[in-house]
Amino acid sequence: MKFTLQVEDPASKARAGFLETSHGTIQTPIFMPVGTAGTVKAVHQRELREDIKAQIILGNTYHLYLRPGLDIIQKAGGLHGFNGWDRPILTDSGGYQVYSLAGTGRKINEEGVVFKSHIDGGVHTFTPENVMDIQRIIGADIIMAFDECTPYPCDFTYARKSMEMTHRWLARCCTRFDSTTELYGHSQTLFPIVQGSVYKDLRIQSAETIASFGREGNAIGGLSVGEPAEIMYELTEVVCDILPKDKPRYLMGVGTPANILECIALGVDMFDCVMPTRNARNGMIFTTEGVINIRNEKWKDDLSPIDANLGGYVSTFYSKAYLRHLIKSDEMLGAQIASVHNLTFYLWLVNTAREKIMAGEFIPWKKEMENKLIQRL
Repeated sequence: MKFTLQVEDPASKARAGFLETSHGTIQTPIFMPVGTAGTVKAVHQRELREDIKAQIILGNTYHLYLRPGLDIIQKAGGLHGFNGWDRPILTDSGGYQVYSLAGTGRKINEEGVVFKSHIDGGVHTFTPENVMDIQRIIGADIIMAFDECTPYPCDFTYARKSMEMTHRWLARCCTRFDSTTELYGHSQTLFPIVQGSVYKDLRIQSAETIASFGREGNAIGGLSVGEPAEIMYELTEVVCDILPKDKPRYLMGVGTPANILECIALGVDMFDCVMPTRNARNGMIFTTEGVINIRNEKWKDDLSPIDANLGGYVSTFYSKAYLRHLIKSDEMLGAQIASVHNLTFYLWLVNTAREKIMAGEFIPWKKEMENKLIQRL
């Protein structure tokens, strides 16, 4: 993997670059649609490629390990062969899913994590070593180190101990990753993850430690878990100022369109979030002019396109009235149209941000977009 930084915005810390992988080049800043179980919910791979114009998608180690399981994925030639996606894939290590299993008998210790499957209650163990092995089998282009995502709120002592254990786990991840090879003839790269909860001194320490490992890219975890946005922005800026400029920075699980714009301005290159598809299924539609609750009565007779400015098939072909009818009727097609549209918007947002960075016009455009994004149409 190779990252090339092309342009830095003169009025902010925003950057434009490109990331070369075995499955294609990714232009940054970029948003990665979330395909947790090997699929972006309600969206065909053709729509991801041709309509949404996704450049990379995300899968999840925890979910894919449990179902369909590693045997079938390996027989298919990895996740690319299994789901037919021929562009880059990133896999989350399962650390966040393990965090979300708190209260189900999950046990965390120095060796790893013992947890119960949400599917059948079976007991499983994740360690830094076997999580590397699992992600080798899944075959993603970018794989994540195994970490502990601390809850919010979290006391300082717990946050420090968790961060230090995450660093020790990272050393074990690197040792295992570097002693094994890819299985399917394409290269894989490992990203460490910065932790430290909401404590600035811990975040600084973690970012410095992560950077010292010298991997090809770095991630920022443990944010967007309930803390105020202002804290997320402050800590993101602190960490981005430490992480190397010549390597991509990935802010995990973020976020709203406004979050993404703000964090691009702070120097983040890569994002993922379930929001565009999850909110789509509930009738929240992001547009270039503001946010629509498509269930509202005002859209019942509105035969204009969902978003005439956006481009893309579903956004210009289907009307607001028709989409409202489908969503109100709980028709499956409504969730599909809304999901494709919202993802199209998210990719439009980061692609336009890139264009504005390249042109030196990012900050004025960002302010204009933020004013539109607070509008509830």
